[in-house]
Amino acid sequence: MREIGIGLLGFGTVGAGVVEGLQRNAGVIADRLGVQPVLRRIADIDLETDRGVKVEPGILTTDAASVIAQDDVDVVVELIGGTGAARELVLAALEAGKPVVTANKALLAEHGAEVFGLAVSKNTEIRFSASVGGGIPVIRALREGLIANHIESIYGILNGTCNYILTRMENDGLSFDDALAEAQSAGYAEADPALDIDGVDTAHKAAILASLAHGFSVPMDAIYIEGVRGLSELDIRYALDLGYRIKLLAVIVKGENDVEVRVHPALVPLNHMLASVSGVFNAVMLRGDLTGETLYYGRGAGRDPTASTVIGDIADLARTFQADCKLGFLPAGEAGPGRGVRDMNEVETRYYLRLSLLDKPGVLAQITTILGREGVSLASVLQKEGRSGDHVPVIAVTHRALERSVNAALAEIDELDIVDAKTVRLRIEG
Repeated sequence: MREIGIGLLGFGTVGAGVVEGLQRNAGVIADRLGVQPVLRRIADIDLETDRGVKVEPGILTTDAASVIAQDDVDVVVELIGGTGAARELVLAALEAGKPVVTANKALLAEHGAEVFGLAVSKNTEIRFSASVGGGIPVIRALREGLIANHIESIYGILNGTCNYILTRMENDGLSFDDALAEAQSAGYAEADPALDIDGVDTAHKAAILASLAHGFSVPMDAIYIEGVRGLSELDIRYALDLGYRIKLLAVIVKGENDVEVRVHPALVPLNHMLASVSGVFNAVMLRGDLTGETLYYGRGAGRDPTASTVIGDIADLARTFQADCKLGFLPAGEAGPGRGVRDMNEVETRYYLRLSLLDKPGVLAQITTILGREGVSLASVLQKEGRSGDHVPVIAVTHRALERSVNAALAEIDELDIVDAKTVRLRIEG
């Protein structure tokens, strides 16, 4: 039986899961594909820590470059993470004509054009199914199952840390800071949680999905990013009163001549499937012009789900070796006419506004006048109980409006003497 040699770069949590999975299930892969994946070398800077899996000491090395250069290594699996050494090693593997499997979302989001371009020029492949959604097969769905579709929209809950925090705030009335501290204590959030709670992790994944769905490299600096840091439990509660649940969403919507790519907290109707996704779980809803809506749900991170997806990519490459062909496609090309990312100011959606207004007649009329002058109309207005001195919370929900119009109106409103605090503005999706 033909063997496919695997060189693993990075022997951390996911790397150890890949090793264990290959040890346990390589025979299953061989029976199903007629190709035997064999782990040839493992590179890591730490060779002493016990990973809970046994490997032959002779296959371990601290020299990652030597793994790539080894003749019997056919596929390079990069699980180092980051955009430093990982980028150099991935480029070196592709330059050598060796296919790469990676779960590195930051690398692909920030250097995707370079990485994918080199893969194409060297007539080799890079597989990255585990870079978005962990064990959820959303990348494979875009590359294969939905290849005949124009992807009209993607809405995703792509960060389990933020979803856990929002779930705890809703279910137990925790403040954002308390929910974050609990997530850190449970191991769901890093000591420095900025990448998660400021939306950057979700934006990395959105860049990959948007690039794959629309065929051009989406730069990170073109994506509007707003995280959940400091979100108030008041807005969680008020949203529920209105029939919505707040989620951190990646939103990718195809326009006539461009694509919206944005990340921000959003109100989602309670009867929408994404609203039911709780805790650390992820979900992605895709709409294709032929399929309509399809939903992909599961664990978005963790050793075993991510390792399973990495091994799935290895198995796909083993199949291509056996058939002497290539599968799938890469997001290649740059933005151009009809292929750009829409400026956030030109995005149109509905809005939830929480204003702190002086409690006296005529105040609301001043607010609606300013909004109307900018072309923003209100669908509903609700005054909530509770006050801060002479001011009361007022919740307004708008009809669809342009982002720039809402921004202009709020800039004027927040300067009024009748307003006690900066207006909270959240978008409504679905």
